[in-house]
Amino acid sequence: MPLYHVDPGSEAALVRVNDDVDLIKISVGTMDNNAYLIHPGAGPAILVDAAAEPGRLKALIGDYDVGAVITTHRHQDHTGALAEIITMTGAQPWCGEPDAEAIQATTGVTCRTIWDGDLFRLGNVELDVIGLIGHTRGSIALWLHGSPNDHVLTGDSLFPGGVGKTSGSREFESLYNDVCMKIFAPMSDTTVIHPGHGDATTVGEERPNLPLWRARGW
Repeated sequence: MPLYHVDPGSEAALVRVNDDVDLIKISVGTMDNNAYLIHPGAGPAILVDAAAEPGRLKALIGDYDVGAVITTHRHQDHTGALAEIITMTGAQPWCGEPDAEAIQATTGVTCRTIWDGDLFRLGNVELDVIGLIGHTRGSIALWLHGSPNDHVLTGDSLFPGGVGKTSGSREFESLYNDVCMKIFAPMSDTTVIHPGHGDATTVGEERPNLPLWRARGW
């Protein structure tokens, strides 16, 4: 059964992270992009990937106070609504440091930067930032500790069935190694993987397939 499935244009899915924090998922745009609203019981919310359809994203946000918009990587299907959402909400934009210049060039938005090993804090929410080099130079994942399960938002770096698209074998090796060391090594099998498109999966569901991914090279 698909995990946390949402259809394009349909209602959002609610994921309970812990007693204080919810993760709300919506699909936007023609490429079925996932946008995520991390909403604590009190304090500012965080929007991850203002990808498209700013009107639907604004409806998702509603009356929540959004303090930050985090972009997982520079590709334009993940940034299409960024400028408008920043203007609408007054939130601070953030992204992985190596992708900041490209995001500024395509959106006009100057992001504050985070990178591998950083701890991002906003109100009651803490996110471990993971740099995953390969799909882009500055792709990031966001590790949200929960109960009973942790959650990791992986952008286009990790999906059910494999890592994200890369431009060559060197980039694949980089991304594969980063995913193995920074996601599969430290995270438990119950950790839920929330990708940039499509359904969620778990670390335990994907872990047995790592040798296959390595052998096929994608």
